[in-house]
Amino acid sequence: MLIRFTVENFLSFRERVSFSMIPGKGTLKQHHKSNPIKGISTLKAGVVFGANASGKSNLIKAIDFGKILLLRGTKSDYPINYQKFKLDAKLNDSNSRIEYEIQHKGKNYAYGFSFNTTEIVEEWLYELAKNKDIKIFERNKNARPIFDLDGLYKKNRKEEHKQFLNFTAKGTPNNQLFLTEIRTRKVKDNVRDISDLLNVIDWFQNSLKIVFPDEKYKEGIKSELKDDSKLQITFEELLKYFDTGIDGICLEKIEFESIEIPIKILERIREDLLEQKSESIRVILPYKNNTYFISKSNNELIVHKFMTKHKVFGQENLISFDTSDESDGTNRIIDFIPLIIDLLQGNNVFVVDEMERSLHPNLIMDIFEIFLDNCENVNSQLIVASHESSLLTQKLLRKDEIWFVVKDEFGASQLHSLEEYNIRFDKEIRKDYLLGRYKAVPKIGNRNKLTVLPTQNS
Repeated sequence: MLIRFTVENFLSFRERVSFSMIPGKGTLKQHHKSNPIKGISTLKAGVVFGANASGKSNLIKAIDFGKILLLRGTKSDYPINYQKFKLDAKLNDSNSRIEYEIQHKGKNYAYGFSFNTTEIVEEWLYELAKNKDIKIFERNKNARPIFDLDGLYKKNRKEEHKQFLNFTAKGTPNNQLFLTEIRTRKVKDNVRDISDLLNVIDWFQNSLKIVFPDEKYKEGIKSELKDDSKLQITFEELLKYFDTGIDGICLEKIEFESIEIPIKILERIREDLLEQKSESIRVILPYKNNTYFISKSNNELIVHKFMTKHKVFGQENLISFDTSDESDGTNRIIDFIPLIIDLLQGNNVFVVDEMERSLHPNLIMDIFEIFLDNCENVNSQLIVASHESSLLTQKLLRKDEIWFVVKDEFGASQLHSLEEYNIRFDKEIRKDYLLGRYKAVPKIGNRNKLTVLPTQNS
């Protein structure tokens, strides 16, 4: 679970700002709160509203940046590729900063780093205990020694284990995170206990899921339908629930040549796959709202295509449709069904940008209601950046689950929560939001001052 995320000098964020999933004082909707771990509970939903270009997507890009930097690393002698806040010349030579406070595997952690395009300046990991924070490791390029590993040494008392940890730290490139080095070198096989490091890495790798508007989440789950009847039933029930008009789904075997992509690309794919010796190849090929699954058997390529099924008036059998024949909204729902399934299975943090794209307001509301009505014993989070003002209701969300992002006079993004406003629990807030009370709406100019619009007389 995400407790809090903090960012500074990154994209449109100038000074240090925090997005918090710590519950406020409100007592309503208690099932929206997780059971406390060492005194800390987290909220299970969060929605960030704001005008276009206010910084909503930049908040999600910042969360994603840290995940990518940790899991993929930076190539030797390459810069750390990102953009500082560009509207203040004083910040050109200043470092940027990102920190995640998280709950995972029964512990609370604070992990963060300060950095610039050439190096990691600082990096730290603390366990957040009830009465004090416990340092696990700290890195500071201006300190001597650069790495403080005393917290790790306490759990790895053998001299050879300490030496290996110290060797790994000293071998960490200037432009690389220590946790990235721990992950890529598989240090756990050579020491006694680095469970705290592995817990944090596991959260980034397996719990934190970030979905941008043009991305599909867990496309590969469709290939499991033919072998998992329960999954297929769940998929089909949700498609009917969301009123898509779809009566069934299937994986239909087709010829490789029937894949509807340009022939030159198709032949290149064939050559690449046949050249590989492994028979366990499985490729997911999405193209124009169609999804193909390619496997290899006896040096032959086998292709299945994900299809929908519909009833035909006057005919008993269902007929198959390409998903490219379905509407954008239906395809968006198909994309979100794996997300809903994983959300309710627990231990997932979904951060979704523009979730409402191509969806009717009632549908995005329903997705939230499905989760929140069933989340009492589920430790997952759904965090969304959205323009969909119909979500702005205290019938659905707590005040502390509603956030606004606005740009100040310097063009910098600022975050604030509805919790900061003195609003009754039964107050309808959508109208006040659209009127600008919470500041996170566009500041549209005076239409009478427009001089460049074409007219019939021009």
